[in-house]
Amino acid sequence: MPALLPLARIAGLFFATAIAEIVGCFLPYLWLRKGGSPWLLVPAAGSLAVFVWLLSLHPAASGRVYAAYGGVYVATALLWLRWVDGVKLSPSDWLGAGVALAGMLIIVAGWQR
Repeated sequence: MPALLPLARIAGLFFATAIAEIVGCFLPYLWLRKGGSPWLLVPAAGSLAVFVWLLSLHPAASGRVYAAYGGVYVATALLWLRWVDGVKLSPSDWLGAGVALAGMLIIVAGWQR
């Protein structure tokens, strides 16, 4: 059971990282595609800086971190699609998110070896 706590922390850190990246990309999207203020670029830059900082907090080699993070990003982006964009997710969306998260778990489990 003790291995679950570090795994939960890593997963939580990945989800926070994904939110920072999505916000950092969504705000310029609002400016460019939805007629938002150019001032949206200021918090977007800050959010992307937080994203990079959060990625740097992981104890594994950068390539492994990026690979594992990709799975969490997929799931988080789909949740963003549902909650922010209001799009109903399909069964294949949920299945894909599950597969992506399983991939993250497999990669992270190998960090301890």
